[in-house]
Amino acid sequence: AVVQDLDADDVVSTLTQAGYRVTRIATTGGFFRQGNTTLLSGVEDEQIEGLTALLRKTCKRRTRMMPIAPNSAEHPIMIGAYVEVTIGGATLFVFDVEHFEQVN
Repeated sequence: AVVQDLDADDVVSTLTQAGYRVTRIATTGGFFRQGNTTLLSGVEDEQIEGLTALLRKTCKRRTRMMPIAPNSAEHPIMIGAYVEVTIGGATLFVFDVEHFEQVN
C-alpha cells in the first residue's frame, strides 16, 4: 500500500496492533511528487479484507490547492489561478506470491 506520510505512523501502529507485520519504505511520487510511504505486508488471502478495512479507516482524504499550469491556449487571467484537488487515501496493490520464506 502507498499512503501519505501524514498517515503513515497511524497506519503502521494500527496494523501492527492488529497483528500484521509491516515493512515501511520511504518513497516519493504521486501527483505532487511529495514524500509518501510504501508499506509491505505479506498476508493470507483471508486477511486481505481486514487489512483493507484498517487502511480505509486510517488513511484520510484531504484537499489541496494546485496551481493551474499556464499554457499558450489559456487566457492570461488564468495565470496564478488555483484549483482544489482531492489527495490522500491509500493505493493498495494485492498480488499472489508463489513462495515466501522468513529467514532467521
